[in-house]
Amino acid sequence: MATTSAIKAAINKRVNDSKTVDYSIWTIGITTELSTRKEAHSNPQYWQYWEADSLDVAREVENYYLNEYPEQKSKRMKGGTGGDMSPRKTAYVYIF
Repeated sequence: MATTSAIKAAINKRVNDSKTVDYSIWTIGITTELSTRKEAHSNPQYWQYWEADSLDVAREVENYYLNEYPEQKSKRMKGGTGGDMSPRKTAYVYIF
């Protein structure tokens, strides 16, 4: 399991290590059903995920990349918030 800051650091490393360093080409999301969600996105090749300490941590990370970072909105990740997830299940943050 990982904290907000640990997941953010891992995401930043993944994006910065990619061939094209551009947050806007990445999609971010959260789920409690990892394999189902990956399949719903057509099993993307560059799928990466992190187990969050809690659903609140996962939501905080998702919101950060969708609405706060970077300062220029055009450079933010794609995705959408929402979904009715149980806080009793393991929460994951994923990007692709």
